[in-house]
Amino acid sequence: MTAVRTAPPPAGRTRSRRSTALRTLPALLLVLLAVAGPWLAPHAIDAPLTAPYAEAGDGAPLGGDQLGRDVLTRLLAGGRELIATSLVVAALVTVTAAALGATAALRPGIGRVVDRAADVLMLLPPVLGILLIALSWPAGGRVALIAAAYVLGVPYAVRLVAAAAAPIVASGYVEAAAAGGERLGYLVAREVLPNLRATLLALFGLRFVAAVYVVATAGFLQVGPQPPAADWALMIRENAGGILLNPWAVLAPSIAIGLLAMSVNLAASALVPPGGRKAVTAL
Repeated sequence: MTAVRTAPPPAGRTRSRRSTALRTLPALLLVLLAVAGPWLAPHAIDAPLTAPYAEAGDGAPLGGDQLGRDVLTRLLAGGRELIATSLVVAALVTVTAAALGATAALRPGIGRVVDRAADVLMLLPPVLGILLIALSWPAGGRVALIAAAYVLGVPYAVRLVAAAAAPIVASGYVEAAAAGGERLGYLVAREVLPNLRATLLALFGLRFVAAVYVVATAGFLQVGPQPPAADWALMIRENAGGILLNPWAVLAPSIAIGLLAMSVNLAASALVPPGGRKAVTAL
């Protein structure tokens, strides 16, 4: 028998996969580090270890915070809740925007109602929205914070999805399916959304970044996590007064938030497919 040789993948495809892996690796490593951080922390998060605002030294590579707690320990333990909350918000906003945006593009009447509602919600300043929801629901905790970020994120996301869905709805195969009597749910799930994969992936990345900043803002305003919880945004607020004594108590969580936002956004853009199904114009 003659062995059948398979052709190697094109060099361009191999380079593309390698580039995608390299662009997603920082976000993956940072998320894994934040998830495993509480188990990697060398000390208890609330145990005084040094003098207040002590400089970096033995036993405390990043020094101490305002109560002498190890900054490195609190940094490792402070990212998991932020990432989990932001992922939940990004997923909820993306799913809601996908359904409402596609429906608005298919049904102009519904689209006008969704558009007006988005206009009203977009007038709400983010900080005011956080305060209104979190303070009016004092026992809500993390759920209230998710609700605030969700309400603030949906209007912009719906606008983006509706604009991206409009040319797809006007294409021939969607019009043919609608003329054939297909129901709205079928048109949304089978005809419109599969062609918005690139848009939805990019939207998820953007909404995650936006959720990180909303959750961090809430933590800085102390309407989210409360002391002595280890939280990156809360660390910035608590240690702002001693930034000249131990800058790492403020710089380390600030850098962590910035790296998280940038790496996830870069990973989302790298995972966007090069193209979706092409619309076929009806003859």
